Amino acid sequence: MAEKLIYVLNGPNLNRLGKREPEVYGSQTLADIGAMLAARGADLSCTISMHQSNHEGDLVDWLHEAEDRGAHAVLLNAGALTHTSIALLDAIRSIKVPVIEVHLSNPHTRESFRHVSWVGQAAKGTIAGFGARSYLLALEAAAAL
Repeated sequence: MAEKLIYVLNGPNLNRLGKREPEVYGSQTLADIGAMLAARGADLSCTISMHQSNHEGDLVDWLHEAEDRGAHAVLLNAGALTHTSIALLDAIRSIKVPVIEVHLSNPHTRESFRHVSWVGQAAKGTIAGFGARSYLLALEAAAAL
């Protein structure tokens, strides 16, 4: 069976995982999550291409790149850009690759400004509230598409 390419895109401040508000986001680092995804990806015949940026345009470029490289799916944790970025909404709508929105915490149990997701309006689905396991659940969903 051919390997499925899965892009995992992480937005602003996710490079601070493990240090930033561990009571909200957990103690695992983004590198820890990447290692978990690589291990599970191998079981699912998936190759993980993981990226993080604090800059919106990088995320837009990587969404386009995912389609250009024939990715099977994209897991996107856009961080705070989830709630503000029309550019990400448009980028997701501009590609045919399914995007799964991922959140460590559950935005609907937090501040009201986090209840609106521009990313979610174009995503195939959303997995939120399970800490680092949200990424693994999203990977399993992506592999099954």
